Amino acid sequence: MKNYLLTISLFLFFCGTANAVCKDNVVLVHGNTASPSSWNNTLNELYARGYSNNEIFTPSWGSKSCATCNNHSGSEETPVRNAIVNAINGSCTGKIDIIGHSMGVTLAAQQIDKLAAASYVDTFVGVAGALLGLRSCGVYPYNVWNSTCGSAGLSISSPFLDGIYGVPLGDKVYSIKSFIDQIVCSTGSCYVYGMHSSRIWNEDATYTYSLGHFGLQTDTATEQVNLIQ
Repeated sequence: MKNYLLTISLFLFFCGTANAVCKDNVVLVHGNTASPSSWNNTLNELYARGYSNNEIFTPSWGSKSCATCNNHSGSEETPVRNAIVNAINGSCTGKIDIIGHSMGVTLAAQQIDKLAAASYVDTFVGVAGALLGLRSCGVYPYNVWNSTCGSAGLSISSPFLDGIYGVPLGDKVYSIKSFIDQIVCSTGSCYVYGMHSSRIWNEDATYTYSLGHFGLQTDTATEQVNLIQ
């Protein structure tokens, strides 16, 4: 009996320990022409809170030298899709968290939709995204003539953006935005159809910072990690 109770106690201890350290895997999707290193501040914050490398997925996608060449169709999709699939398959909780910056927000949203993976996403955080498009790209089909602003890009009312609008993205959805974002608000207005373009449909909350487009990624690391915990 004594040995039996000891076995049960050890079992409960290790289960409790496993549950205490088990966290959602995290996928960080960078923006147009950026790289995984653009997440260094967020990575450092995750490490400080006990995350390890095997719990963090940082896909590298798209051209690093031609911003107008990247869109949401083809080779740009594959690394993000693979990261989401691998994060889900390796999750000890059965859930993942996704944080995207800029074009990485819409690319991640697209892959969640294509994979029908919203039920596996605990928290989705969009940082400086253009969910309603970029005024600088024009309005489809009278858009600026490049891939980033085309039918699979960020022109207002593009088939791509209209196709993902309203799709479920996770149990909790947040946006981080700015009114001095030099990309989303480059024409002097951040609004598309009466809403800030970085806001996300059916979001639980939105947070505004007086930061530029890239500062929203690097300088809100604490807020980003707060939102996924």
